[in-house]
Amino acid sequence: MLVNTPYGSWPSPVSTDLITSDAVGLEGGCLDGDDVYWVESHASQKGRASLWRLSPDGSRTELTPDHNVRSAVHEYGGGAFSVADGVAAFVEFSTQVVHVIENGAPPRPVTPAGPLRYGGLVVVPGSRVVYAVREDHTSSDIDCVNTLVRLDLDSDNADGGTVMASGADFYSQPAVADDGRLAWFEWDHPDMPWDATRLVVADADGTESVVVAGGPEESAIYPAWAPDGSLLFCSDRSGFWNLHRWDASHVTALHHDPYDCCPAPWVLGGAPYSVIDADHVVISLWIDGLPRPGVVSNGEFSALAFEATSLSFGGSGPRAVARIGYADAPGELAIIEWAGNSILTLRRSSETTLPFSSVAEQITWEGPEGPVHAWWYAPSNPDAVAPDGELPPVIVRSHGGPTSFSYADLNLTNQFWTSRGIGVLDVNYGGSSHYGRAYRNRLWGMWGVVDVRDCVDAVRVVVERGLADPERVAIMGGSAGGYTTLQALVTSDVFGAGLSDYGISDLATLATDTHKFEAHYTDRLVAPWPDGKDLYEERSPIHHLDRLNSPMLLQQGLDDRVVPPSQAREMAAAVRAKGLPVALVVHEGEGHGFRRADTIVASLNSKLSFLGKVFGFKPAGDVPVLEIENLPADTADPGAGRR
Repeated sequence: MLVNTPYGSWPSPVSTDLITSDAVGLEGGCLDGDDVYWVESHASQKGRASLWRLSPDGSRTELTPDHNVRSAVHEYGGGAFSVADGVAAFVEFSTQVVHVIENGAPPRPVTPAGPLRYGGLVVVPGSRVVYAVREDHTSSDIDCVNTLVRLDLDSDNADGGTVMASGADFYSQPAVADDGRLAWFEWDHPDMPWDATRLVVADADGTESVVVAGGPEESAIYPAWAPDGSLLFCSDRSGFWNLHRWDASHVTALHHDPYDCCPAPWVLGGAPYSVIDADHVVISLWIDGLPRPGVVSNGEFSALAFEATSLSFGGSGPRAVARIGYADAPGELAIIEWAGNSILTLRRSSETTLPFSSVAEQITWEGPEGPVHAWWYAPSNPDAVAPDGELPPVIVRSHGGPTSFSYADLNLTNQFWTSRGIGVLDVNYGGSSHYGRAYRNRLWGMWGVVDVRDCVDAVRVVVERGLADPERVAIMGGSAGGYTTLQALVTSDVFGAGLSDYGISDLATLATDTHKFEAHYTDRLVAPWPDGKDLYEERSPIHHLDRLNSPMLLQQGLDDRVVPPSQAREMAAAVRAKGLPVALVVHEGEGHGFRRADTIVASLNSKLSFLGKVFGFKPAGDVPVLEIENLPADTADPGAGRR
């Protein structure tokens, strides 16, 4: 039966329980002979990640039922497991100790407990060796020391491992050739790995090394060895990350396309391409925000015939393990057979098939520096309709990073909103990855300006098209997206509410009280610290609350080491003192990002209740009422919507 009810009040099959109980996080996979390994995580298990194996007989085995497989190197981790010749190495999150599983025995530790963290693991076939990025926090989190180390599988590595490379501020992604040569990329403050790196090759014992690519204006990343002994990697020396080859004497671009073929390296891990043989490599070109997979050979790119909204794969030989996202179906982990271009599903991110969904529509407009991109998810529910003439409320999403990217995948959280009659506008503002170096560099010195401008302009586009109620547009984001949210509220008047998750309110605090990986990130995004102190103050929302006129919901994890909880408390106190509607929700046991099922449920319900109160609609179902300070009496009981 069709229900006629205001936008925001539509009954929805996408419950918070559905989002948390059914969803599986798929964090990567690899092939080892005929066995397949991958890591999956569950919000219902407080975000615990575990290593699984699929055997040729079809049996699935959880190898780490008593462990949480996750690295904390660079805080964002990555490369938390590796497998070769039936030997699996993984990092236990609570201790950051490396464990090994072999011969059916229980996991055993091979590194000491203490102030050491490990990530980017690589088990070397035919050896008893694991390479890893090591982070030593003996002195402090901000001054931790990063090195590249070799671990002996038959030792307790009491010294933390044999150091193979040291002296750079950061190391990432060791790759080992058949002859023992070692490749990796490294970089120093104030650069981030998408700004400038050095791609290094060393001999087997690490005594001699040479920089083969990279430099002040080049990001050379994701090395992998080809069967002929040459080194493959992605470089943006042309302005876009294209695949290159180093043959021990010179570097050659394997294709010339005005598109990126890899994501920004926020986390440690393997190369996002598949080496079939010495002359054929499968990559994805990111064209207008969508991946186009194809084979690179003889300087040409030949597209493959399957579509996805996100795609990453790795490995060598005729098969690869891929993580695939779709616009209208749950994402999956799959085996791709390159010869027949066939896909065998291993694990889906959800076994629930929604009766309907809102599919991303690309919206592009011309900005001062060129095109700007966003995904539009329209309200969608075949069982509900809004009163004639009513326009829907809209949430503008500003992603984190800020050098990150929003994919067009089917996302249950987006469907949570659209199925209730609330549009979602997901903006890949200037500074986002996947569109080339010039697009990323739009944010240099302009964080808090370009990102905000692009979010504001995105609203104008959908309002002009008659897709959104201009009086009921909220902006929402986490981390750097939370900063864009807060900054937008104090520098524009288009948003009727703001929802910030672990957002940054004081840039000076971020520059002086954060972790090593991002300790100088703002040098490029804003200005060098402390020389640019005045600009930091000018761009910090906490110092401009006189311009704020919108209700605000802030949510924060107590264990956040990236954005200190004090920032949320200070912002809430300032908004409260101004007399504006405000709510602060603090989540125990959460860090930078919400992983626990109870937290995710509470966070979504808080947002829905908050928007219902400030935008004048009554959410369907039994939604816990959020207490909002300074809320005017006439908004305490949501009405029938607005037109």
